[in-house]
Amino acid sequence: MNNKLIQLAERRNGLISQAEAQRAAVAQIIEPWRKPMLLADQGLAVLGYIKRHSSLFIGGSVTLLTVLRNKPAGKWFRHGWVVWQMIRKLRGRA
Repeated sequence: MNNKLIQLAERRNGLISQAEAQRAAVAQIIEPWRKPMLLADQGLAVLGYIKRHSSLFIGGSVTLLTVLRNKPAGKWFRHGWVVWQMIRKLRGRA
C-alpha cells in the first residue's frame, strides 16, 4: 500500500510540473493577443453601456445632430425631452 502512495505522489508531482510548463507555453502564445483583446473588451464594455443607457445615447445623438444641422435647438430639445419622458414612462421609471 505504501508503494502505491509513493507512485501516486510521484505521478502528482509529474502532473503538476507538466501543468506549469503548459501554463508557461499558453502565456507565451497569448502575450501578442493581450493588447488587441483588451481593446476589444473595452469596446464591448462601451457597447454594453450604450445598450443600458440607450435613451442617453439617443438624446446625445439628437443634440449632436441639432448642433451639426444649425437648426433652432429649442424645438429639438423640447421634442427630445418629450420623447425621453415617454420612453421613461414606458419602461416604468417615471
